[in-house]
Amino acid sequence: MKTECVADISMNSVLAEYNRQLYEQYGLLMVDTSYGTENHTIVNTEEHLRNYVQKNLELSLPGRALGRNTMLGMYCKDARISGSSFATDNGGAVLNRQILSYMGADIIGGAVSQVEENVKSLKEAELDTTDVNEMARENQEQIDAIELPTIVNEDGEEEQISLGNPADTVNSQRGIGALNLAVRDKSRISNASVNLTEYASHREQNKGTGLSDNLDISLPQRALIEQYYYEKCGYFGEEMDKSLLKYQLEYLAFGQNSDYANLEKVAEMLLFWRQASNMLYLFNCRAKVDAADLAASLLTAVMLVPELKELVKYSILFAWTFAESIIDLNTLFSGGRVPLFKSDDTWNLGLEAMFSFRDHMGGGECGEGLYYKDYLRMIVFMTNFDKKTQRLMDIMEMDIRKTVGNAEFRIDHCLDCFRAEIEIGTSYGYEARIERVYGYEE
Repeated sequence: MKTECVADISMNSVLAEYNRQLYEQYGLLMVDTSYGTENHTIVNTEEHLRNYVQKNLELSLPGRALGRNTMLGMYCKDARISGSSFATDNGGAVLNRQILSYMGADIIGGAVSQVEENVKSLKEAELDTTDVNEMARENQEQIDAIELPTIVNEDGEEEQISLGNPADTVNSQRGIGALNLAVRDKSRISNASVNLTEYASHREQNKGTGLSDNLDISLPQRALIEQYYYEKCGYFGEEMDKSLLKYQLEYLAFGQNSDYANLEKVAEMLLFWRQASNMLYLFNCRAKVDAADLAASLLTAVMLVPELKELVKYSILFAWTFAESIIDLNTLFSGGRVPLFKSDDTWNLGLEAMFSFRDHMGGGECGEGLYYKDYLRMIVFMTNFDKKTQRLMDIMEMDIRKTVGNAEFRIDHCLDCFRAEIEIGTSYGYEARIERVYGYEE
């Protein structure tokens, strides 16, 4: 009984040394086996266990001072950790189990359900697979393949005339990049960057013995983990002071080494979606299609190339789609709302305004639709679950290392559960052995 009591006290004492910052920032209970040093090994934890066992068998200081003795004269012969599970085991299953335990009291909110509905609508409309840029490129190739009439210039030389397609004004700006076009004030964008080789997802991870690392995650549980991301991670416009990379949800989605690179990836995906959505509306709006058709008819008639009329019309429509989509991105990055699908009331640019679309960017608010965070949640939701788990480990390491005494923190050395084998001796030659498994959920 004495051995059992000492084992219980000692193993619980080991678990009581959980990393305080990991708990305070992320709600997770795990023992950092380096204990704030550069020496990452479970041998440290064995020493702590052995010390607790011995201390709980020894006489108290007053007892020793008075020369007293115990009835059995017990002492710790050995204390070993023979099994363990760490946060990163089984692809982060241990980490996700603790997240689910932390989120256990939460009810999946309407926000997560709305994200799922938005993603469903996006996929049903094929916004995630319709490559408008590729369509525009193929259309332009067909235009370029048609030989234009020639004229004799002032030097008496024959040269090909320029089509003068008004869409070229817009198309010439595609190479500037979605983020550069959408955000005028670049000082708003964080310049934080990291060396990814220093973090969990980019190094060989420490592994436990497989003591308690199995986890089958149901769809409702995945939704809880998604909610955890939104509670613990910052993003563009809602940054957290504790964070190293300020755009953490963006990092979950794309895993780039800087805030700018991650935000740029988000902008590119938003532009992909917005172009598909805007094309869907524009190509089915008779008034706007007729306006593009008239412009193309006039141009090709003047240039004596009527065979280019349809191709020029579509090049104008593709340029119009692109310009409207950049306006959408500007609105989102400025804190405004953009509906997933446009209507006559929510469309921004007329045909003439399209040619100077950058002069019409003001972060307007249309009064309905989704905010940037809503689109970002869709992107995160659609990102591979295992990749998000690995990147979340990186984020935790980035943030915990910023705190005092945790500069060498490594999530793959954070202990969740362990098996201890404790051997007790006595001054009378008797022995007792005990094996127990303790963890935060055991």
